[in-house]
Amino acid sequence: MKTIKYFIEFLLWIILFLIFKIVGFKNSSNIGGKIGETFGPFIRSKKILKKNILNAFPNIDNDNLKKIEKDMWNNYGRTFAEYGFIKHFKNGKLEDNLKIEGKEILQNIIDEKKPVLFLSGHFANFELMAMIIERSGINLAAIYRPLNNFFLEPYMTQLRKNNICKIQIKKGLDGIREIFKFLKNNYSIAMMIDQRVRQGERVDFFKKKAHTTNLPALLIKKFKCQIVTIKIKRYENYKFKITIEKPVIFSEIETAE
Repeated sequence: MKTIKYFIEFLLWIILFLIFKIVGFKNSSNIGGKIGETFGPFIRSKKILKKNILNAFPNIDNDNLKKIEKDMWNNYGRTFAEYGFIKHFKNGKLEDNLKIEGKEILQNIIDEKKPVLFLSGHFANFELMAMIIERSGINLAAIYRPLNNFFLEPYMTQLRKNNICKIQIKKGLDGIREIFKFLKNNYSIAMMIDQRVRQGERVDFFKKKAHTTNLPALLIKKFKCQIVTIKIKRYENYKFKITIEKPVIFSEIETAE
């Protein structure tokens, strides 16, 4: 039954991507946003979504809660539709839709020739993070979580390798060994730290105990690498502001402790 479900999802994905190619970037993003708003609330995780929003904002009124939910599904729908146009961001055809603050930080990293740990979360179109880093000329490997849909997974992995970051490291124990290998060879690492984890330290998060990955801390301790955080914000529906923060140096963290 699951195989049939995954195959149908794969066919729908291919059909939608063909449509998106025809209608163009802005129309595709708009269509994707409406698809997200319409069908997102029917996904089982809607209960988890509402619970998490209430954990963060216990006094939120119902109208604002619904607005956050709607905006989230809209963004995910747009991000889904924009996968077919990632290559246009990379080759500069959609450069007017990107505002990047902190380009000089990326250039400094290139000049210093030392690996860096880039950290971000699933903000706006999160795939743009690794894309703009590699496009800048930095040797990069990106950590990713494989899709559950085994029909779609090879397609998405190849899309990421072609248009986002050539080196993709699968999340997991084998991936950690690959991360070590690439850091030793002067490659920087890009990772999202808000992915679900079943291991790691349990720390307070909105007054709830939550598993939190300790991989960044392990990498900093072992390789003495700097951390650079990146924020991505969507505005005017199709445009993105990418903010590259100044590096956090390990010795500074050590002193703060």
